Amino acid sequence: MTAAQDPLVDPLVTRLRAAGCVFAEDEAALLRAEAPDAEALEAWTARRVAGEPLEQVVGWALFAGRRLVVAPGVFVPRTRTLALVRQATPLLAPGDVLVDLCCGTGAIGVALADAVPGIEVHAVDIDPEAVACAAHNLGPAGTAYAGDLDAPLPSRLRGRVAVVVANAPYVPTDAIATMPPEARDHERRAALDGGPDGTDLQRRAAQAAARWLAPGGWFLVETSRRQASATATLVEQAGLTAHVHHDDEVDGTAVLGQR
Repeated sequence: MTAAQDPLVDPLVTRLRAAGCVFAEDEAALLRAEAPDAEALEAWTARRVAGEPLEQVVGWALFAGRRLVVAPGVFVPRTRTLALVRQATPLLAPGDVLVDLCCGTGAIGVALADAVPGIEVHAVDIDPEAVACAAHNLGPAGTAYAGDLDAPLPSRLRGRVAVVVANAPYVPTDAIATMPPEARDHERRAALDGGPDGTDLQRRAAQAAARWLAPGGWFLVETSRRQASATATLVEQAGLTAHVHHDDEVDGTAVLGQR
């Protein structure tokens, strides 16, 4: 009996595996569970086989135990970003103001609002579709703004922000071509491109944070192991004391700077 004749072979799993999906069985189960009908299942499978991220296909991503709405083209939150959440959580208390720059789906702000109930969350992204996702995901826990870094923040927050977090794009421009197709072809360039050395947006985010932080406030930015030293330098150049933290469990790297 050939594989095609074997009644135990799942044709959906076969299609996904042929498309390079490493966890084809799990993805097939999720697609079947989430698709409202057979027509949608076929359309979603075709999108996944074409390389679209599973999270964009089903419309949500799991981050820090929460389902977050993810629209097509919007940056999908990565597990490594939990390193920022874990470092920021003990720096916040109820009533504090948190600013999430380059917020994407609002994943960091949502996770921190869950971890520290009662904080005031303000999330900003330059992509209006990402902002719509963030607004939905935050709900009453925060406010999402469309704009360039800190430009849309209300002036009343200046000097009052306890923590600024930023998952600013940090992939060097020339390295985008080497990224997995799921990210390279299906997430907006503005969410990936960090400039020639990957630190352009990090530098601007650090400078923005310095304008809004309260005395003793913190700026936390995701980076890579390779770029950590350069990121720490630019955080210091923004007038903040900096140190590097690496979370081995999620393989995430962050630079923390204090005003």
